[in-house]
Amino acid sequence: MTDQTDQTTPGPAGALTPTARTGPAARGPRILLYSDDRTVRAHVRTAVGPRLRAHAPEIAWAEVATPAALIAAADRGGWDLLVLDGEADKSGGMGLCRQLKNEVYRCPPVVVLTGRPDDGWLASWSLADAVVPRPLDAIELQRTVAGQLAATV
Repeated sequence: MTDQTDQTTPGPAGALTPTARTGPAARGPRILLYSDDRTVRAHVRTAVGPRLRAHAPEIAWAEVATPAALIAAADRGGWDLLVLDGEADKSGGMGLCRQLKNEVYRCPPVVVLTGRPDDGWLASWSLADAVVPRPLDAIELQRTVAGQLAATV
């Protein structure tokens, strides 16, 4: 079942506010997660976990369910990583990744979730920084997210 509503926390001036923070001194990574399916978003968040490692600051997640919300949030900036569902209906994450990489100044790293391991070639066309195939392996997804975030520091 897909969810056509955006799962975001509105902040000042319509900006997306990440859903978790540990405090101003210990800001965790900010991740924007796109999928039209709420179960995929929940699976990704559960697989990655609330922190990248023990005693690290909590990850600040923001979720969007529509391409328009994804593009608007990416344009506003402030993200350390984007995670895009390559199998989202109507506008998949691979096409959106290519668009963001070509249009967003200093686009953050993008992890694309593909439908199967054989879709890696298509994900390379999308200019994705990393690819995680389905079925999603929690360890591989967490390791990939942590690796992409470490590369941005």
